[in-house]
Amino acid sequence: MTGANNFSVSGYGPERAGWTRLLARDSLARRLDWPILLSAVALSMIGSALVYSATRNRTEINQGDPYYFLIRHLMNTGIGFGLMIGTIWLGHRTLRTAVPILYGLSVFLILMVLTPLGATVNGAHAWIVLGGGFSLQPSEFVKITIILGMAMLLAARVDAGDKPYPDHRTVLQALGLAAVPIMIVLLMPDLGSVMVMVIIILGVLLASGASNRWVFGLIGAGALGAIAVWQLHILDEYQINRFAAFANPELDPAGVGYNTNQARIAIGSGGLFGTGLGHGSQTTGQFVPEQQTDFVFTVAGEELGFVGAGLILVLLGVILWRACRIARETTELYGTIVAAGIIAWFAFQSFENVGMTLGIMPVAGLPLPFVSYGGSSMFAVWVAVGLLQSIRVQRPMSA
Repeated sequence: MTGANNFSVSGYGPERAGWTRLLARDSLARRLDWPILLSAVALSMIGSALVYSATRNRTEINQGDPYYFLIRHLMNTGIGFGLMIGTIWLGHRTLRTAVPILYGLSVFLILMVLTPLGATVNGAHAWIVLGGGFSLQPSEFVKITIILGMAMLLAARVDAGDKPYPDHRTVLQALGLAAVPIMIVLLMPDLGSVMVMVIIILGVLLASGASNRWVFGLIGAGALGAIAVWQLHILDEYQINRFAAFANPELDPAGVGYNTNQARIAIGSGGLFGTGLGHGSQTTGQFVPEQQTDFVFTVAGEELGFVGAGLILVLLGVILWRACRIARETTELYGTIVAAGIIAWFAFQSFENVGMTLGIMPVAGLPLPFVSYGGSSMFAVWVAVGLLQSIRVQRPMSA
């Protein structure tokens, strides 16, 4: 390391010393990406209000306490914020060295879901019940380990200066690393999470500089895999019904099409400024199922209107825009790949969640990042924010 204003960006050993010098000479607060941080906090606070409105009258699930889900959502946000701070403190490069441990732990947890310890929620056997009303969805954390693991493999020789881009063997190893947890999650079956993971892989490959033949090949393999899954009847009946309702919105409006029909009614009734928080007839009447989780955007559409729902989309857009800047400005391929994987994750999951409430995407049971109720999802997205902040904080000042 040379020069007063430089610190290591590629090695592992000098990182802690470089981190200490960085804090000594430059304010950490000034180096953070505040638009990302403030947007994530704003989304979580908006989510708190929406979750409260959706659950305050749901005595069958809130145990008679109108603040039950609100308090837990705020607790999840607080824990997630703490995980973000811990991730920044450790640094994305330190986590790079811990990828084998994190990967092994995540695979172990999703395997535990397939044992009697696993629980089924909304048709997906994807949860581990911890007791006391708490549960864990390990597939949320698999998204992070896939990003970190693939980035570690694809960037290793490029960041070391041995190769200009990942070779075919390295790409094959990275795809193999991702394939193991994806196959396990598919067995649950948790098709929504698998869709997100596949999009993450595409984003990672595009950012790595690998041959486009891998990207086109993966898209083709995905199409053939979807056909095979359908023809072999691997999907559960509830998943087939969701796709059928998406293909034909008028199909069985009181049955398989009920959720999406009621969601569109709720959003359409909000108008420009909404009916006011706590005053939505669809929400108060409990006509839309799972409004605190998968269909939380319908509460925004009905009670906050086009303006409030649009604000949520703007805040998500700010996070994606700033993440793109971080990916572009970092000086190491590893950081670029990690940021790109997070961008692909947030972008697709947000589009899928909002799209299914509008009827332009099939229902897939995916939460809206930072907004939907759920501890596992909240923890995972805040760790992702911590990774983005670490990439920005630990870049050279000249970048």
